[in-house]
Amino acid sequence: MAGLTMRRYALQRLALGVVQLALLAMLVFLLTSLLPGDAADVRNNEDAGAEQVAALREQLRLDRPPLERFTDWASGILTGDLGTSLVSGGPVLDILTGTVGTTLVLAAVTLAVVVPLAVALGIVSGLREGGRLDRTVSSVTLALNAVPDFVLALLLVTGLSLKLGWLPATWVGAGAADLLTQPALLVLPVTVVAARMICLLSRQVRAGMVTVLQAGYVTQARRLGVPRRTLLLRHVLPNAAVPGIQELARVGDNLVGGVLIVEAVFAVPGVATALVRAVEARDVPTVQGLALVVAAAALLFSLAADLLSHRLVPRTEVLR
Repeated sequence: MAGLTMRRYALQRLALGVVQLALLAMLVFLLTSLLPGDAADVRNNEDAGAEQVAALREQLRLDRPPLERFTDWASGILTGDLGTSLVSGGPVLDILTGTVGTTLVLAAVTLAVVVPLAVALGIVSGLREGGRLDRTVSSVTLALNAVPDFVLALLLVTGLSLKLGWLPATWVGAGAADLLTQPALLVLPVTVVAARMICLLSRQVRAGMVTVLQAGYVTQARRLGVPRRTLLLRHVLPNAAVPGIQELARVGDNLVGGVLIVEAVFAVPGVATALVRAVEARDVPTVQGLALVVAAAALLFSLAADLLSHRLVPRTEVLR
């Protein structure tokens, strides 16, 4: 019965994700259509006449009605074709595969840092509610959460890179392969992305710990002499982790958005860098394809966290 309920919930969330992705595809197409100018304007110099611009626009098939262009793009997505770059003339999928590796490494390392550290801080703070450590952690996390990602990035670069020279300031001249020989390249970008996520997740885990520790069944277990270690590992932590997992689902956009921001700030050769270059060149198919992939990644991350939360506590209704 539990397996059937879980399967039904997963199908509901997946169906909702498909609808959200379709709406996002429409929104991405609409927003890119509102960009001033197009690839024909960018690729022609200032001396180009109106006829030359019109000829290039026709060559790039930019003169077609918006509905026709959207239909072609959407039908291509269904077959795994993200379109053709107006700049390179190659598939957008090639641009994605050439840059997504670095972005995935950055996101994976960030998660590997965020989850254990946030859980540890939340548990320790919850066990010592109101104590000096709890107040210190709460103050630091509140302060960090108030600092925008790009401001924190600039502060870290100024202090740790430019003044102290401890860490590289950017990835200029480096690529994904250089991570094996220069892991220090990841320190500042990961710190910037992880800071706010750790703040949000640790506070939720702490709140969960405080709530569960005050629950009646925990009080009764203590009266019955259940060992503290067993009580914490088997009864308190699984239930206290649920708010953190739900928060992880909600801050999936923080992970994706934060990775994109630090890629731009630190010149990381990832998806965000390719996306910025495509926007500058008005390479609309590339912008649309990469933006849609980023949105899909955020949705999948949220879906995975929701399913994990529902699995731990089936009565938790994430889907409204």
